[in-house]
Amino acid sequence: MDATARRANTAYALFATPLGQCAIAWNARGICAVQLPEASAAASRARLRRRFPGAPARTPPPGIRRTIKAIVKLLHGEASDLARLSLDYSGVSDFTRSVCEAARAIPAGATRTYGELAVQLGKPGAARAVGGVMARNPFPIIVPCHRVLAAGGRAGGFSAYGGLNTKMRMLRMEALISA
Repeated sequence: MDATARRANTAYALFATPLGQCAIAWNARGICAVQLPEASAAASRARLRRRFPGAPARTPPPGIRRTIKAIVKLLHGEASDLARLSLDYSGVSDFTRSVCEAARAIPAGATRTYGELAVQLGKPGAARAVGGVMARNPFPIIVPCHRVLAAGGRAGGFSAYGGLNTKMRMLRMEALISA
């Protein structure tokens, strides 16, 4: 299936979380995007629709409803396993996929640095490239880019609405899980 056909078969839904209105997009291959909240539900919808023009809002099928419940549960500070969800990585590079998969393995309540992920991937000089992948992460929360920090454990950046405040809030929520 080419990228145009994949986009044509993509649907999305907004859902409420403790952070605000998130969005999720899916197609026959799996989840193709998660959108962290913007300043409003309309802004979240608009940002997701820029990635998937023409995608209709739909009632999520059962598997996507379970995913939404798992995301909401995690953002309420409750243990929730997102590791087995099917993601549609089509259209991303092998490096991006490998970074996303490495970040997915970071458990709730734990963090890694961009450099540690780069070393784990066998590319010790690629910390900036890892940071770039995390900044463009198509699956935030499922691929927990908020768990990836700058050198020395500094917060680094966070491209979601609210920036570092949102990142730190997510990390504090997850600290409840590991406590």
